[in-house]
Amino acid sequence: MTAGIFILPNATFIFQLIIFLVLIYVVGRKILPSINAAMEQRQERIRSSLDAADQARADSMAADDERRVVLEEARHSAREVVAEANRSAEAVRVDFQTRGQAAYERIVGGAEAQVAQARQRAVEEAANRMGEIVMDVVERVVGRRVSAEAHRDLIAEAVSALRSDATGGAATSSGARQ
Repeated sequence: MTAGIFILPNATFIFQLIIFLVLIYVVGRKILPSINAAMEQRQERIRSSLDAADQARADSMAADDERRVVLEEARHSAREVVAEANRSAEAVRVDFQTRGQAAYERIVGGAEAQVAQARQRAVEEAANRMGEIVMDVVERVVGRRVSAEAHRDLIAEAVSALRSDATGGAATSSGARQ
């Protein structure tokens, strides 16, 4: 009846306790160190992966900052190129405008000189011809032959009056055009 009392250990309990303690010793000495080593290796790999990820993130941010700086420099350079192109275009426009104005003034000046020369030739021609016409009219009115040498003073006076009228008219017409 001693078998029913729990307080008294029986022999199987002692064997079970010894086997349990041996198992704990074996697990603590043989299995646990290899498991701990594997866990430490895994922790180290995870730690190095996290460090590598942090380093990659830092490198990525640095590269992004560098990209922004390079992009801003490129934008600034592009603005400078556009500004220089605008300045060059303005300089070319002003140069062509100046050249065009000079050519216009040269052509207009040449044309005015040609017109003045043509007017002067026409006046001289008309004056010479007028002397002949006046002499013909006087001969017809008077009915006899009039000597041009005898009345040269009157003819010269009429021609100079005609020339002064023509010159005054030319100055007035060129002044009205400007």
